[in-house]
Amino acid sequence: MRTSLHHLLEHPAPGAELAPALTYKYVTYSYLALWREVIAFAGGLDRIGLRRGERVATFLESRTETVVAIFGTSAAGGVFVPINPLLRPQQVSYILQDCGVRVLVTSSDRLALIEQELRDCTTLETVVVVDSRSGSARPLQPKHYTVQPWAAFREAEPTNRHGARAVDLDMAAILYTSGSTGKPKGVVLSHRNLIVGAESVSSYLGNSAADVILSILPLSFDAGFSQLTTAFSVGAHVVLMNYLLPGDVVRLCDAHSVTGLTCVPPLWIQIANETWPADTAARLRYFANTGGRMPKATLDTLRKHFPNAAPYLMYGLTEAFRSTYLDPAEVDRRPNSIGKAIPNAEILVLRPDGSRCQPGEEGELVHRGALVAMGYWNDAARTAERFRPVPHGQAWRSPELAVYSGDTVVMDDEGFLYFVGRRDEMIKTSGYRISPNEIEEVAFSTGLVRDAVALGLDDGALGQRIILVASPAGAEALDVEALLADMKRALPRYMVPTTVVNRDAIPRSPNGKYDRVKLRQELAS
Repeated sequence: MRTSLHHLLEHPAPGAELAPALTYKYVTYSYLALWREVIAFAGGLDRIGLRRGERVATFLESRTETVVAIFGTSAAGGVFVPINPLLRPQQVSYILQDCGVRVLVTSSDRLALIEQELRDCTTLETVVVVDSRSGSARPLQPKHYTVQPWAAFREAEPTNRHGARAVDLDMAAILYTSGSTGKPKGVVLSHRNLIVGAESVSSYLGNSAADVILSILPLSFDAGFSQLTTAFSVGAHVVLMNYLLPGDVVRLCDAHSVTGLTCVPPLWIQIANETWPADTAARLRYFANTGGRMPKATLDTLRKHFPNAAPYLMYGLTEAFRSTYLDPAEVDRRPNSIGKAIPNAEILVLRPDGSRCQPGEEGELVHRGALVAMGYWNDAARTAERFRPVPHGQAWRSPELAVYSGDTVVMDDEGFLYFVGRRDEMIKTSGYRISPNEIEEVAFSTGLVRDAVALGLDDGALGQRIILVASPAGAEALDVEALLADMKRALPRYMVPTTVVNRDAIPRSPNGKYDRVKLRQELAS
């Protein structure tokens, strides 16, 4: 019975023990070999006395040791905290302090970058450096933590000296996501969240032991980490990649006969412009989008590239891991829909008073079920705002907490959901409420832009004026006049951007999404 995260490796799918589980660069581990690495790391945590629920952080790129440390932390009864390797030292320090990390797994180069910041991380006792051999670790003399090489830290077996391990409702992970105030917030996930999420997603994707999944998104991102859990739940093979160039995606898909690929829209836009060998493209069984609406032009291009692949358009939030997906059979009929609830979840569309919206009426997306997270770490006030009881009559027991997404959606007569916008991203101009996605979709449809982000900036007369930040589709400079002319033909006047900001590149968050907060701050200043 799988009740903890590490059971995905300890109890793999029947017949998968010797099958490939994880590949990084030129080394592949079977499920049995990877589990041996996991219990060796768990043994090291037992040796230093890690107690149930204590936090172990990884500050690494996607690599074998990152996966081993995450699952080894679960096996030792700890809580893993994956930190995005693109974060700055001050952000890393904030996370380590915020959740009281006791053990940090990192590389020697990254340790050198954050060493000064670690002076304030008083709960930190042990730093494990993955690329140092025994006796060759950098001679540091910190006051409150020791540095140990990866090889020396590992023990043969976990001793389980601290008694019973976690049950499925206990904490398994804290995933930090951007906060509206600038400080990241830690979403606490249980073992149940992760196990049920893996089973749900792998079921509708039809994952099996025959799949090879290319893991592109950061493992600190819920959708990125989901590539591991969905694959391991069915005995599939994961190939780790640290994204640099879109051509590398094509190369790895070809080298490993990849069958499944999940990305966020900015990555799909780049990947869609690559030339794909026919045999490589034909092997792809599915491609999935998350983290925002995929432009229809990009979707159409990908479907031409991958004639045998089913397109899955998904919606999710870290607070509920995954929420909805659109059945590939419905993509032609409703390409703008985010679909219906994933298996073992219910999605409600509610008015502010908690009553259900009628079809065609905008309301807040509310997710209930086994994937609802435990709340925000060390933030009772913010948890109470987002995690609230299911409205009376929706659940048999009371209170049952649901997650209120803050996203505005609308449901049609057949129960399909359509994303309207985030409450904090909706543009209010000339008395209208406008989804930035509507404007961006039209910009993409012109074929003149590669990236596009619509924002609303304060304006005394209009309420907000619409700014479109865009990068050109090709090598030529962006033709702003032609772009605006095309958009005026497709949009009502009040939705046409007042200004187009031409940028060669648009800033992104560490998870690969467009960084709307940073863009808004830059433009406002």
